[in-house]
Amino acid sequence: MASALETLCGQAFGAKQYHMLGVYLQRSWIVLILSAMLLLPLFFFTSSLLKALGQEDYIAEVSGNISLWLIPVMFSFIPSFTCQMFLQAQSKNMIIAYLAALTLAIHVFLSWLLTVKYKFGIPGAMMSTILAYWIPNIGQLMFVTCGGCRETWKGFSTLAFQDLWPVIKLSLSSGVMLCLELWYNTVLVLLTGNMKNAEVAIDALSICLNINGWEMMISLGFLAAARGNLAYIFTTSHEVASAVANLSPLLAFSILLNSVQPVLSGVAVGAGWQSIVAYINIACYYLVGIPIGVVLGYVMDMQVKGVWIGMLIGTFIQTVVLLIVTYRTDWEKQVIVAHNQINKWFVADSEETSTQVA
Repeated sequence: MASALETLCGQAFGAKQYHMLGVYLQRSWIVLILSAMLLLPLFFFTSSLLKALGQEDYIAEVSGNISLWLIPVMFSFIPSFTCQMFLQAQSKNMIIAYLAALTLAIHVFLSWLLTVKYKFGIPGAMMSTILAYWIPNIGQLMFVTCGGCRETWKGFSTLAFQDLWPVIKLSLSSGVMLCLELWYNTVLVLLTGNMKNAEVAIDALSICLNINGWEMMISLGFLAAARGNLAYIFTTSHEVASAVANLSPLLAFSILLNSVQPVLSGVAVGAGWQSIVAYINIACYYLVGIPIGVVLGYVMDMQVKGVWIGMLIGTFIQTVVLLIVTYRTDWEKQVIVAHNQINKWFVADSEETSTQVA
């Protein structure tokens, strides 16, 4: 949902209505905090929900324990993602890079300290994650509110509570668009959990999904060179590592698609097409990808490989559709649409100043 701010702040900054960026940031905070509170029951009842969906009791109990630790992590995403969108719109990317490096350093150190040295297990790993997110968040908020963005941050304003509905609609569209994409992988893991030898299958698929996420940060050459051994970073099981190696060709196709699909999604977010992309995601992922994965994985007995092939087909179709939509778009018309939206939501700087409360 925070990606709505990417659209709003990008358009406002391009129109040189700098003071509106701070207003949009505050409106986004309000919307996201309320949304996070609505999601809390899912975190409290994760274990029961997973058992109802047919997951093994052990996996459901561990997931339920971890989900409680993820509550402060979820709330940490609100200032983290919104401030990133706010700063990126102003091309203040270096502060984001510095804080990301700080997050990584804190996370690595605390993970070693709490899980390796003191052997606190899952609680130690989750505590290191919470601190790694919140400590840089404090620095990010201080930079935004204490003089780092003088043109775009004019202080807390009552305008943040006005005209919330357009922000809510765009945030919901953004949330649906991205959640459908993220849940796609989650559904695949859920399906894998009901297969034969579920623990090994889940471990193998989860490792591949993690590596798939890393491919933007690690060179493809390193991935190719480490194909047979990379799984041992995550597991000591030869059976799981063998399953990962068996999935590596499919992982390569996933990496190829992920070099194009995020760019097209970024174009859609910048143009404010979140609702359109949400419909595309429903059709490609949930009406095509998952059904094919179920047929290949269960009916054709291809197991986890069949599920992954279904995922790839859904992602490929989504990429092709987004490419066609982007190619056929009248960009001059989009400029006019963006200009009209900015004018519709515009609040004069003088009016904002008179309504500031801090």
